[in-house]
Amino acid sequence: MPFITATEAAHLIQDDWCVVPGGFGCCGHPEALTAALGERFRTTGSPRRLKLLFAAGSGDRAGRGLDHLAQPGLVSSAIGGFWGFVPRLGALALSGAIEAHNWPQGVVSQLFRATAARLPGILSRVGLGTFIDPEQDGGRLNDVTSAPLMRRMDVNGETFLFYPTQRIDCALIRGTRADAHGNIAVDEEISFQDSLAQAQAARNSGGIVIAQVKSRVPGGALKPHDIKVPGALVDYIVVADDDLHPQTYAETFNPAYVTAGLAAPSAPDTAVVREIIARRAVEELAQAPGAIVNVGIGIPAEIGGFAHLEGIRDYTLTVESGQFGGIPASGLSFGAARHPQAVIEQSHLFDFYDGGGLDLAFLGFAQVDSTGSVNVSHFPGRVPGIGGFANISRAAKRVVFCGSLTAGGLDVAVRDGGLSIRQEGRHRKFLRSVPKISFNGPLASKAGQSVLYITERAVFRLDRGCLRLEEIAPGVDLERDVIDRIESAVIVSSNLKLMKLADSRRAA
Repeated sequence: MPFITATEAAHLIQDDWCVVPGGFGCCGHPEALTAALGERFRTTGSPRRLKLLFAAGSGDRAGRGLDHLAQPGLVSSAIGGFWGFVPRLGALALSGAIEAHNWPQGVVSQLFRATAARLPGILSRVGLGTFIDPEQDGGRLNDVTSAPLMRRMDVNGETFLFYPTQRIDCALIRGTRADAHGNIAVDEEISFQDSLAQAQAARNSGGIVIAQVKSRVPGGALKPHDIKVPGALVDYIVVADDDLHPQTYAETFNPAYVTAGLAAPSAPDTAVVREIIARRAVEELAQAPGAIVNVGIGIPAEIGGFAHLEGIRDYTLTVESGQFGGIPASGLSFGAARHPQAVIEQSHLFDFYDGGGLDLAFLGFAQVDSTGSVNVSHFPGRVPGIGGFANISRAAKRVVFCGSLTAGGLDVAVRDGGLSIRQEGRHRKFLRSVPKISFNGPLASKAGQSVLYITERAVFRLDRGCLRLEEIAPGVDLERDVIDRIESAVIVSSNLKLMKLADSRRAA
C-alpha cells in the first residue's frame, strides 16, 4: 500500500476531475489533503476546473476545510448540501464565479451509495415544494448555473424528485489508523463520514481513493470489525500531523465523543435569548417520552444539555452525522455527541429520517412567513445551504423551530420573573413571505404535521395553514413587542398563555 505525503497526494489530482472531499461540517475533514491541494494551485496554477460533490461542506468559517479550495480557477462547479462552514466557497457561488447547486444533505449522502451501485440516481420526496424543486429554483445558487440537474418524476401516481448520480474521479476520505494493507479504522473519529460509500463510489467510477489518517500500524493490528474501509478500496494513504487532523475544528481530541458513559449534567454557556428558547423547547421534549429526536445546528444543539440538566432523559437524541444518544455538541464541534450510545452511517440515518422515523425534530430558522413556510438556507450576503434540514423538516412527525423573534443586536434580560427587552433587533424575521422556501408550511399543514415556532418572547403554532400565537413571555407587551415586530399575518389565540421563565436564568 503506497504511503505518500499530502503534497504528493495533491499532485495526483487532475484538471476537470470530480472530487469528493470527506468530512461532516466541522468534523472529520482530511485537512492535510485539501490544504495541500490549495497550496499546489497557488504555487502551480493547477489542477483547474474541479467539480466538488459534498454532503456537509467541512470548514471552520475561517479558511480551513473546503475553503482551501475557494480559489478562482481551481473549482468550476459544486453540488453541496450544507455550505455554512465554508463562506469563501459560498462567496464564489454567490458571485457567479462557479456553478453551484444546493441539494439536500441526506440526498447527497445517499447518492454516494447509488453511485457505488452504478445506479442512474435516486428518487426522493425531499425538496418538493422548496427552492430545490425545479418548479422553483431547482437548487441553483446563482444565475450562471445551468438548468436544474434534477427533475420531477411521477411514479404510481406520486411525485418525486429524481437526483442523478455523478461520476467521481477522486474521493478524499479520512480515518484514524491505517495498517500496512491500507485497511482504515475510525476509532477516534466522531462518525463514519460516508467514507465507505465514497470510496466504493470512486472505485466503481474508475477513480482513485486517498485516505488521510492519524497513524500507521502494522498489518494485522486492526480487528476486522474495527475496519470501516477495506484496504482493497484505498489507493493511497497520507499520515497527517495532529494539527492537520483535529477531531473537530474546535477540539484536537475529546475522548467523550468516542466512549460510552453518562455525561455529567452541565448548563450550556450560552446567551440569555438562546437559553430561554432552548429551555422552552425542553418542555416539548418532556411531553414526548420515548421519542427519537433530531437536533439541528445552533440553538437546537443546546437543548440536550438543558434537558439533561433538568433530569429529562426519556428520549433518544440523534444528529444527522450518525449519532444516537449522548449529548450533542455545538459550535465547531457540531456533529459530535458526548458519550453516544451508537454511531451509524450518515446515509442510513437519513434513510430512517426520510421514512418518517423521527418523532420530533428541533430546527433553527432564519425567516418565517404568514403560511408557516421557513427560510433557513439563504441569508443576505451568504448562502449556508439547506443541509439536512430538508430531509428532517419534511418527514418528522413533529417539528419545533427555534429562533429569536428579531435579529441584529437583540438584547434581553430576565428580571423578577419577566422578560425585559433592553434592545430590539434591527431585522424582522417574521415576514409576509419568505424569499426562499426551505420548509413548505402549506404542504406541512396538508400532511398533518405538528409544527411549532419558539422564540424568546412568543410561541406560534401552524394551524390550518396560518400562524397562531399561543404564548407570550411575562413582561412582554402583546402589541408593542410582538404584533408590531412581525410582518406575518397571525391569529392571536383566545386562550393566550404565558411562557415559563425559570428563576435560575441569568439576568444578563
